[in-house]
Amino acid sequence: MSTAPLNALPIRRLTPRDLNACADLSEDRGWPREEDKWGLLLAAGKGYGIDDPEGGLVTACVVTEYGSRYRPDLCGIGMVLVAQRHARQGVGRRLMRHVVAEMGDSPLTLYATPYGRPLYEELGFKVTGSSEMVLGHFMADGPPSPVLTRPATAEDLATLVRLDEEVFGADRTHVITRLPAFADQLRVAEEGGRITGYAAAWPNMDTHVVGPLIARDTETAQALVASLAAHTDRPLRTDVDVRHEELLTWLKERGLASVGTNAVMTYGIPDLPGDWTRRFAPVTVAAG
Repeated sequence: MSTAPLNALPIRRLTPRDLNACADLSEDRGWPREEDKWGLLLAAGKGYGIDDPEGGLVTACVVTEYGSRYRPDLCGIGMVLVAQRHARQGVGRRLMRHVVAEMGDSPLTLYATPYGRPLYEELGFKVTGSSEMVLGHFMADGPPSPVLTRPATAEDLATLVRLDEEVFGADRTHVITRLPAFADQLRVAEEGGRITGYAAAWPNMDTHVVGPLIARDTETAQALVASLAAHTDRPLRTDVDVRHEELLTWLKERGLASVGTNAVMTYGIPDLPGDWTRRFAPVTVAAG
């Protein structure tokens, strides 16, 4: 296929029916299929893609909007992929320009790999932070935490939505309310009957991803991670804001190893909203 007809192919909205095609695209680029994650993103967000006349997708990405449905407070962009056979032909740049235009003047954010960062910088995104991905079997060490944790209940959900908006800086109700069905575990930290943090562990291939991780302080975040680890035999994976050095050191001392870093980038705002001191890890970097 020549560049000209490739550039002429229409960009369309994806739906949950495109899940297999999106997973195939991930696999084509050497990524895991991550069907659980694609399912969440296509249900909670807006997918964009270009169909390949020969079958499958040329390119795809997902935008998750937070806040008002009419003018989002923040939009997270993720899963920006181009099929290997169409790489380096400008199609990814075209898709990203389309998405930026579609979002109008809504602030944007994304997590960029070193490979993708130059494209995003060309489009006007600025680096505002960094996250470190750690992975491994968690090995409990030391005395039990004094922080009380327990499984979340249906009655907790409204409180979690309010706490999350306070910390994240935008309403994520449509994502947070999906966690009980999406995650294998959803736990809260509590003191004196007041919820001081929460975390989920959701399945991704052979791992459990810890995210979101919202906590009053590092001790609370540690207790939530340890409580999730105690109820799974899978390796844990999470993406921690690098400013939380104490948590990262603690995780590495307990068996998780660094497997890479991503630049946190924004467009239209100088920094992310909310309270980073209590925001330890995202639901997934693909949702901002």
